[in-house]
Amino acid sequence: MIEVGETLPDARLFEFIEVASEGCAVGPNGFSARERTAGKRVVIFGLPGAFTPTCSARHVPGYIDAADALFAAGIDEIWCVSVNDAFVMNAWGRDLQAAGKVKMIADGSARFTQALGLDQDLSERGMGIRSQRYAMVVDNGVVKTLAVEAPGKFEVSDAQSILATLS
Repeated sequence: MIEVGETLPDARLFEFIEVASEGCAVGPNGFSARERTAGKRVVIFGLPGAFTPTCSARHVPGYIDAADALFAAGIDEIWCVSVNDAFVMNAWGRDLQAAGKVKMIADGSARFTQALGLDQDLSERGMGIRSQRYAMVVDNGVVKTLAVEAPGKFEVSDAQSILATLS
């Protein structure tokens, strides 16, 4: 598992772009996690899946609600990463009204999640390889804080816990 002080893996992630801009076409756009965090402070939180109960009712909404406080504390971007495709992450973000607050980032093949060592096999529950529930603060590509939940828990990766590490 990745540890505090280590650099993020150079894995490719995807974000669905709804409005074309320079260098970004409409649809799924891939990027290097390491390159995109260069020169930025980013909160990255991972969770088992889009539209799942705790993720939809508590985890993502907590970050949406705390986004302004996190930005005021010096965070440049907030990423929600899940082992889902960019189309699903975009639909989920639209449903939760995450635009402008939390970027819904797809790790469809679980390459980033596995490179972090934060994957879990939920095949017996019909979900395949998924992410553990975690949150981290990344500064210029380096992990500064990391909080990984125990199985079935939601106690240390919430927005308020991460915000407390920034004060």
